[in-house]
Amino acid sequence: MKYDEKELLAKATKPLEIASKLHSFYKGKIAITAKCRVKDMHDFDVWYTPGVASACRDIVSEPEMVYELTNKWNSVAVVSDGTRVLGLGDIGPKAALPVMEGKALIYKYLGGVDAFPICLDTKDPDKLIETVLLLNPSFGGINLEDISQPKCFYILDRLRKESKIPVWHDDQQGTATVTLAGLINALKVVGKNIGDVKIVFMGAGAANIRISDLIFQFGADAKKCIMYDSKGPLGKSRDDIMNEPSLKEKAHICRISNEAGFEGPIAEALEGADVLISLSKQGPGTIPKEWLTKMSKDSIVFACANPVPEIWPWEAKQAGAKIVATGRSDFPNQINNSLGFPGIFRGALDVRAETITDEMCIEAARELAKTAEDKGLSEDYIIPSMDEWEVFPREAAAVGAMAIKQGIARKVMTKEKLYEGAEAIIRAAREQTKLLMKEGFITEPKK
Repeated sequence: MKYDEKELLAKATKPLEIASKLHSFYKGKIAITAKCRVKDMHDFDVWYTPGVASACRDIVSEPEMVYELTNKWNSVAVVSDGTRVLGLGDIGPKAALPVMEGKALIYKYLGGVDAFPICLDTKDPDKLIETVLLLNPSFGGINLEDISQPKCFYILDRLRKESKIPVWHDDQQGTATVTLAGLINALKVVGKNIGDVKIVFMGAGAANIRISDLIFQFGADAKKCIMYDSKGPLGKSRDDIMNEPSLKEKAHICRISNEAGFEGPIAEALEGADVLISLSKQGPGTIPKEWLTKMSKDSIVFACANPVPEIWPWEAKQAGAKIVATGRSDFPNQINNSLGFPGIFRGALDVRAETITDEMCIEAARELAKTAEDKGLSEDYIIPSMDEWEVFPREAAAVGAMAIKQGIARKVMTKEKLYEGAEAIIRAAREQTKLLMKEGFITEPKK
């Protein structure tokens, strides 16, 4: 395939050029709208006082009725402290708010989930944990977002144990789920088995650590794989990691991967490697083309730094990569969390799952991969795009069914019923947005 580099560069930078203007025009991306009838003011006698007291008493008598009488069943808090936002780093809770609003918009449009951005003015992990636990009564689930490591692991571990509702860290679990889905199909396209390939992971942040964990659970041989942080390859010789209690997740990677004890630079590690999964420093130029020329035949490159990938896709192709994926929607093969969290939380909420397990994530990855496979795989199509909205109810049904199978669902129903319910909710959310645009309640800015 031939690439017009000038045209692709212009396409890649255009969203950054228009984003601030559009954000200013709309003054935010989400709002609260009514979902109940309001024919006249007398309806508030039911929705508020005195009628609402009846619903309150019902919940006092049976706490689980809160899921039937309020929107708790369909609500998620998107919680961040702004310490690791996209590729921008520690920009603080105020500057993180546009991202969390965007997340909430995607939740609604793609998953039919009502999500609320909550940016906390603290960097203390224990205060964040306490706040989330205090918020539990109001929400059906918690999405942790853009929290720096290593505290993000500690926060997630504690909240998964202590929270009465599902807690999910999208930068870890969401990224891992979608990356696994892309890898499943990429390997099918090139005809390689996951248990046989050598994978090099560039970057040892929360995302890549969880990606590797899920990929290893799916069948990749960790002993053949190598992960790099800023100091070099992870392995048993890395005393700076092995002797640091706060880095237990990285220490685990040191113990199970890189069995040969390779200590050379990443350029040498890539010699003969089948897959490069990079979530590292923004590019372009972070990954030189020369590195990729030494990879195996039909190599796979996931360059997923945001907003600019470590290497432009056309450069990776020129260097010999058979399949290239990035985190961007303006290139083929977008490895983006937005393909995961709306459907996964739709499924978890619909069965009132107690938590979101790795098995649920793997099942979501399988369904994502299967949805693309059903349409026909190619080098430039290994994973569905965000506008293929049928993937989300399919994903929701798969996740809900796995939660039921694992015995962690409070509601039990067939997979068919799960799909029907999810499809109806997601369709309604999309149609509502279209209707608001059609009727002029959501307007277009003047050109």
